[in-house]
Amino acid sequence: MTSRFDLHHLFAACVLLLAWGVCSTASGAERSDYPTRPIRLLVSFPPGGGADTLARIVTPKFAQSMGQQWVVDNRSGASGNIAPEIVAHAAPDGHTVLLGFNTVLTVNPSLYKKLPFDVARDFQAVTQLAAAQYILVLHPSVPAGSLKEFIALAKAEPGQLNYSSSGMGSPLHLAAELFKNRAGVNLVHVPYKGGGPAAAAILGGEVQVLFGSFASSLPHVRAGKLKALAVTGLKRSPVASELPTLNESGFPGFNVTSWYGLLVPAKTPEAIVKKLHQEALAALKLADVQEAMGRQGLEVTTNNNPAEFAALIRNETAIWAEVIKTANIRAD
Repeated sequence: MTSRFDLHHLFAACVLLLAWGVCSTASGAERSDYPTRPIRLLVSFPPGGGADTLARIVTPKFAQSMGQQWVVDNRSGASGNIAPEIVAHAAPDGHTVLLGFNTVLTVNPSLYKKLPFDVARDFQAVTQLAAAQYILVLHPSVPAGSLKEFIALAKAEPGQLNYSSSGMGSPLHLAAELFKNRAGVNLVHVPYKGGGPAAAAILGGEVQVLFGSFASSLPHVRAGKLKALAVTGLKRSPVASELPTLNESGFPGFNVTSWYGLLVPAKTPEAIVKKLHQEALAALKLADVQEAMGRQGLEVTTNNNPAEFAALIRNETAIWAEVIKTANIRAD
């Protein structure tokens, strides 16, 4: 015969099991209902720049397919470190996302003694979105018509050729330093305050060499005002397929690009990461998105999963750490 005591405990156990089941169901429903409110996309640079333009190309597509607004939140300053700091300390629920830029994530950890975030610890990679190659150009006065001739000239005249960049530790600076290391040449760095002044310097003959963006350099190559030698990606650029890559020109594995990708706070549920990854890939396959990115000189990435993106970040961080150490680069 069951006692009152046993019945009381049996009833309490049933209540607990029922409550657990309800909570579990609610939790599962919450995950499957993601997103439940507008999503904030943090961008490290001000409105009007390349990162902001990319954000405003993809976020309307995300909003349309996910049923929630995506709000672009530009947090510039501190060498791009403000936006990732905010995301690193946000709730891991998929409603705060970072539009990551490669130099902020892979260069700044070696360039600055202390950062308010740790890339490996504080972030979960989602996917790379797009990348832009650089182009190695010379002033027409340089007596070299090919990469081989340029390297031979630089070796014959060490320290006599200058290259411009958009500043210490900038992508243009690091691309040139990596090339110097791999080619064994001595080029003198002349930093400028921005890509525009760096491009103007080579056009005016103040410097002879530049690793420039396609947007700022290719029109001048087409006009005969600059000589192009090679591009910096692993594959030839679709907008200048006649130019060889450094990768195929005696520098295997040479791959320097400006890239953007999505990251979320660490410990974000796998289901949310998967959802964001799928939404990004779907948006990147749209013809109007690809066309809009192409106008910005960006090549769309449509086959990059979270593990591959995380590996890219780790690998580039190691490469730039070595370059920064070898060249003794310090932040301005």
